[in-house]
Amino acid sequence: MSESQVKQQNTSAYHAQAVISFAIALAAVAIGIYQLEASAWVRAFLGISVLYLTTSAFTLAKVVRDRQESERIVSRVDQARLEKLLAEHDPFQQKL
Repeated sequence: MSESQVKQQNTSAYHAQAVISFAIALAAVAIGIYQLEASAWVRAFLGISVLYLTTSAFTLAKVVRDRQESERIVSRVDQARLEKLLAEHDPFQQKL
């Protein structure tokens, strides 16, 4: 069949950069909400909103990744079937 594809891995530096960037952004928003000159109720509402937005973003990223992986698997299965048909096909074989 076809040559197997090498699974692409992120480097540890890229992973660390993503984690640090996320932590800095979340901390900046938390500090901004804490320092906001508003009532405790408004700050609590903004804090809960940020947490909800964050979890929704993670869920959306997972759904998009899962859909992409499932389409890739289906594509690979279809490609394997096509390659098998082409390998078994002999255009010079006499028909009975």
